[in-house]
Amino acid sequence: MIWLNRRGLLAAAGVVPALVLGAPAFAQDGDVTLTHYFTGEFGLKIFNEQVAKFEAATDYTIKNSPIGHEDFKTDILVRAAGDSLPDVFSYWAGARTQFVVDSGSLHPIDDMWARDGLDDVVAKSVAGSATMYNGKRYLVPFNYHYAGMFYNTQVLADAGVTDMPTSWDGFLALCETLKEKGVTPIALGSKNRWPAQFWFDYLLLGTAGPDYRASLMSGAAAYDDAEVKAAMAMWKELADKGYFAPNANADSWTDASDKVARGDAAMTLMGTWITGYWNGLGLEAGKDYDFFPFPSIADGVPVSVVGPVDGLVISNDGGNRAGAEAFLSYMMSNADVQASWTGAYGALSANVNVDPANYNVVMQRVSTVVAGADNFAFNYDLATPPPVAEVGLAMFSRFMDDPSQVDDILAQVAADAAQAFKE
Repeated sequence: MIWLNRRGLLAAAGVVPALVLGAPAFAQDGDVTLTHYFTGEFGLKIFNEQVAKFEAATDYTIKNSPIGHEDFKTDILVRAAGDSLPDVFSYWAGARTQFVVDSGSLHPIDDMWARDGLDDVVAKSVAGSATMYNGKRYLVPFNYHYAGMFYNTQVLADAGVTDMPTSWDGFLALCETLKEKGVTPIALGSKNRWPAQFWFDYLLLGTAGPDYRASLMSGAAAYDDAEVKAAMAMWKELADKGYFAPNANADSWTDASDKVARGDAAMTLMGTWITGYWNGLGLEAGKDYDFFPFPSIADGVPVSVVGPVDGLVISNDGGNRAGAEAFLSYMMSNADVQASWTGAYGALSANVNVDPANYNVVMQRVSTVVAGADNFAFNYDLATPPPVAEVGLAMFSRFMDDPSQVDDILAQVAADAAQAFKE
């Protein structure tokens, strides 16, 4: 069990209790306090435009306090432990939301969901996996993403590649072809650790399957199991063959994306927010960049797609419950907001009324791939409790720094993860 009282939240955030002081700042009438991680390259401008639509349509004013994506992960847990959360905050569906729900920090939205008819708005596949925790609804899925192999079309064309691989052997052949042509096959920016997780996710899901992966995420399986070792061995093979650009841990995800955009590398495994980033740089979907799904590995294993669901939740600390519910309902139900936001951000909408024609040609194909998959899996750090995710994310970073140490790394992680599940 993970310790989920105030001290447990602080432990997950890596903060000592003395740092949390003070009482919540309650909103004034008409004000709704909001904290979110849609900053910088993660869409601050377009998010603010959608918030302005809500303010124009209602009598509420949003008191907006954005926090950088990485800092947010710690800040929100510190505020939860100090009972000083805003009315509304963005959060990632899955184990992170479960963790905060279990701490007693969130307000259920079942009544609002029923009153405002969200059953007829939110796609059932996303609603079922992302909104329910301990038998109640807590999260509105503001958007969702998919991680795929995004590539520079000109680089692959210059290398004579016309057909994208669908199998693991085909992917290895593609990497070897690119390397022989003097092209670095893969860029990975693991400076902040999380971009590396998609490799672990797809390799494990594609070999051991979603049931085993779920067991590992819940603590029923161990990181020194044969299934994990096999997935890591495949990752190590890619590194040993020189398919990754060097010094991955020195680059951010945008650094890796820039390498692909410039043609310094051919492709990167990244979430669909990369399309919003590239669009902002003037790249054209389908012309300058495209994608292909992560290749299948083992016969008979269900096809999984991986990605996060960005949600909005209501805290138990805020002073404007009615305004908070109005904000969540509007941001989810308004098809114009959803189309504008997801189109610019490089995401997909869970609103069934959003016309797929709003997406560019690449995102339209992404939508088809996601719809045709057997399994939608939350990416690693959203699929296992935050204290355990910290152990795994550190593992990915250590591995990319020195893949030859994989056996020692897995032995240590197996012990550390088992301890984190007990605390």
